[in-house]
Amino acid sequence: MSAPREVELKLEVPADSLHRLARSSLLQAARKKPPKPATLVSVYFDTDKLKLRDKGLSLRVRRIGRRHVQTIKQETGESAVLFARKEWEHQIGGSQPELEVTKDGALKPVFSKAVRRGLKPIFETRVSRRVYPIRRGDSVIELTVEKGKVEAGRHSSPLCEVELELKRGESAELFKLARTLAEEIPLSLAVKSKAERGYALIAGEVLEAVKAAPIALAPDFSRQIAFQAIARACLHHLVANQAVTLRGDAEGVHQMRVALRRMRAAISLFADMLHDPQTEQMKEQFKWITQELGPARELDVFISRVVKPLAQGRRNGAGVAVLTKDLQQRREEAYARACAAVESPRFRGLVLDTAYWIEAGDWTRNPDDLTRLLREQAIVGAAADELGRRWKKILKAGARLGELDPERRHKMRLQAKKLRYASEFFAGAFPGKKTGRRREAFVAALEKLQDALGDLNDIAVHAGLTERILHTQDARGKQRPVRAKKAFAAGRLSGREEARIAYVLKDAQRAYRAFTKAKPFWS
Repeated sequence: MSAPREVELKLEVPADSLHRLARSSLLQAARKKPPKPATLVSVYFDTDKLKLRDKGLSLRVRRIGRRHVQTIKQETGESAVLFARKEWEHQIGGSQPELEVTKDGALKPVFSKAVRRGLKPIFETRVSRRVYPIRRGDSVIELTVEKGKVEAGRHSSPLCEVELELKRGESAELFKLARTLAEEIPLSLAVKSKAERGYALIAGEVLEAVKAAPIALAPDFSRQIAFQAIARACLHHLVANQAVTLRGDAEGVHQMRVALRRMRAAISLFADMLHDPQTEQMKEQFKWITQELGPARELDVFISRVVKPLAQGRRNGAGVAVLTKDLQQRREEAYARACAAVESPRFRGLVLDTAYWIEAGDWTRNPDDLTRLLREQAIVGAAADELGRRWKKILKAGARLGELDPERRHKMRLQAKKLRYASEFFAGAFPGKKTGRRREAFVAALEKLQDALGDLNDIAVHAGLTERILHTQDARGKQRPVRAKKAFAAGRLSGREEARIAYVLKDAQRAYRAFTKAKPFWS
């Protein structure tokens, strides 16, 4: 769909911090007199069956004084990324949509006669808005502060946002401005549009963990555009699970870790064009938050897969209750650590720094001729080469799977994980139904191998956790005595896990043999 691209950055801000924002030196310098607030009422339209939402579009009519402005936005797909969306905006004569003013032919199939007849108001937003023009070098950015609510029938949710929209100049200035503001006010990246909030109210959606969404690539995308699309999706995945993690949800922690692993895998897949100090700094930041979330996830898996089955048995044995209580306390401490990290200024800064790095980082401007050519290379050829190379490495390692020690099995598991992520990232570079079916079969076989290798790795991780339970230290570094019953129970857990190694290894070998028969989908 060809339409002007709206380059903007939406930031959530606590309502009690708005007064600090209004007094910031940046906004004070923007205008000698504070702008008067304007009240905006925006009504969103769709059919009973929400056909526009299903097509990834939103349609609103906004009343601004006596004027009415109609806006159609693309909410999903490659063109509806975190920081730029396609939109069609026109002034119209009244409060009802006037679709004939939209001349774009790509929209005609969406707005069929049946859809036009079925359009009706479904929710609205009411906000008080203040607009500040900000000049940074040759760039002009419109900073908008909005406070209000989204309403759908009897249901509503509060809205408090800062929106930065690039009117002229370099997009890099948008992210630099956001980082400057974040040093004064606890801003965080918003990943839900107003339309998405409204649709969530209609559906009665509750806060829950979000899985990774498909990434829309095309064979003719350059490697730079492809990496940016992938990285944006990883960042969205990470931030979308922030709130549910702070609620103490185990799946939220898991999905944040998955998002980070996917981001780090993407960097690995494009490593030849990302060799710069700024990228190294970002990798260190991703490593930090991964480590902060790690203990909570490890204890979740250990308790649910190892301890609970033993505790629920008829003969759970001496010390299991004591050990379970100890592990639950450790889990609570691990979640407190994870939540503290996710709520910290360091994490908020990491998210904004990541947004800037994706869109306008040093890697996008590296003048080295070879690096520039790598950025401009079509993704389809590069993706085929990368997939083929990683596939061969797994085939070679798996041929000696039974002889590998835990460390080398762990490396093979990481290779399998990266190949799976690469297969998902690059799906759009290899279109066609036949190719799609082959890719699904390839990924399914790879997932089984990855799961078996992951099970083997969990056994090794659980052994480390058991060892730490038996060798805890006090604040002075002295060994704490371990109750005999607790030590006995820990020994039972360790023995059960060690006994699993032989048959889990056989599962991994069977999964490997099945994987060798899966046909590559990229050739």
